[in-house]
Amino acid sequence: MNYRKDKYGNPISILGFGCMRFTQSGGKIDLDKAEREILEAIQSGVNYFDTAYVYPGSEDALGRILEKNHLRDQVSIATKLPHYLLRKPGSFEKYFSEELKRLRTDRVDYYLMHMLTDVKTWERLKSLGIVEWLREKQRSGAIRQVGFSYHGNSEMFCQLVDAYDWDFCQIQYNYMDEHSQAGRRGLQYAASKQIPVMIMEPLRGGKLVGLLPDEARQLFADYPVRRSPAEWAFRWLWNQPEVTCVLSGMNSLDMVRENVKTASAAQAGELTQADEALLWSVVQAINRNIKVGCTGCGYCMPCPKQVDIPGTFAAYNRMFTEGKRRAKIEYIMCTAMRKDSAAASNCIGCGACERHCPQQLPIREELKNARKALEGPMYAVARKGIQLLKLYG
Repeated sequence: MNYRKDKYGNPISILGFGCMRFTQSGGKIDLDKAEREILEAIQSGVNYFDTAYVYPGSEDALGRILEKNHLRDQVSIATKLPHYLLRKPGSFEKYFSEELKRLRTDRVDYYLMHMLTDVKTWERLKSLGIVEWLREKQRSGAIRQVGFSYHGNSEMFCQLVDAYDWDFCQIQYNYMDEHSQAGRRGLQYAASKQIPVMIMEPLRGGKLVGLLPDEARQLFADYPVRRSPAEWAFRWLWNQPEVTCVLSGMNSLDMVRENVKTASAAQAGELTQADEALLWSVVQAINRNIKVGCTGCGYCMPCPKQVDIPGTFAAYNRMFTEGKRRAKIEYIMCTAMRKDSAAASNCIGCGACERHCPQQLPIREELKNARKALEGPMYAVARKGIQLLKLYG
C-alpha cells in the first residue's frame, strides 16, 4: 500500500474505504460481509475509513466491526456533521455524541462539515458557535482534524477554502469531472494552501466501469497497456500529487483486492502522454451524446443572478450519458442545496456570460433547454422542501 501525508505529516493510505455502500440484506447492512471486506482492507494497509451521520447504519456497522476486532487504533475514522439539520446553538453536541456512540469510540480523526454548499452556510454555522465548539473538541482530543465535503463549482469551493483554517477537504473528482464541480482548479488551489484533498466518486458511482459505451471499452481493450477501466480511473487520480486519498465504496473482496493491488503500485507522475491521450479519447467517446460543449472553464462566471452555469451544463449533459435520475440529483445538489438558488431559471438573458465564453456557446439558449429538462416537478418539490426545512444549513 502506498501512503501520502495529511497536513500534520500522518500517513494516509492513498486508497480509502468509503462506507456508504455496504451490502444490504433484508433492509440491513450485512455485517458479516462488511466485516470480511474491512478486515481484508486493513490487513492490506488501508487506514482511512469514511462514513457519515446520514448513511443508514454505516457508522454503527463500522464501529461494531472495529470494536469486535480491536482495530480502532489501527485506523483513522472520518465522519460528517449533518449541519443542515442544525437549528440552534449547542445542537452540534447532540449529533456528535450520537456519532461517537454509534462508532464506539471517544474520538473522530477527521471530521467534516457534510456537503458545505457555500460561504453563507459556513457563516451561519459560525453564528451558531461552530468555530468555538470545534476548537474545544480539538483541544480535548475528541476531534483531531476538521474539514468539509463539497459539491458545487470551483469558484465557490475556492472561497470556502479561504473561509477557515481547514485541515483537509473532500471533493468529487474523476477524469470525467476534471473541469466540473471543484475540478482540477479546486484541487490545485486547496493543495497550494497545504490542504490535503480526499476524493469521492472516483468512478462516478460505478458509471466509469459498468456504464461505459462500447467505443470507450474498445479503446481500453485495444491499448497496449492492459488495465481495467477501474484501474485507469484510479491511476489517473493518483498520478496527481495533489490527491491525498481516493475513497472507494468497496463491497466485495474482489473489489478490495483489485483496488489494493492498484494502490500498491500507482505513483504520482507515472502516466505517459500516450496514457493521457487514451483517457482523453475515452472522455470524448463518453461525451458523444452530450448536448452542450461546455468545458467547465468558468470564464462565464460569476453570473450576476448567481446561476451555476458550468454546474447546470454538467448536470444537463449527464442526462444523456448517465441517465436522468443521476443528473437531476446532481442538479439539485449543485443549485438548490443553498439559501440562494443557483438554478438556470434565475437567468434573465443579459448575455454577460456569452461575451466571455471561449467556446462561443449560445449559453442563454442552452440554459433554457437545461431548465426545461432539469427543473420539472421533482426539482420544484425538492427545492420547496429544502427551503421549508432549511436543509441548506
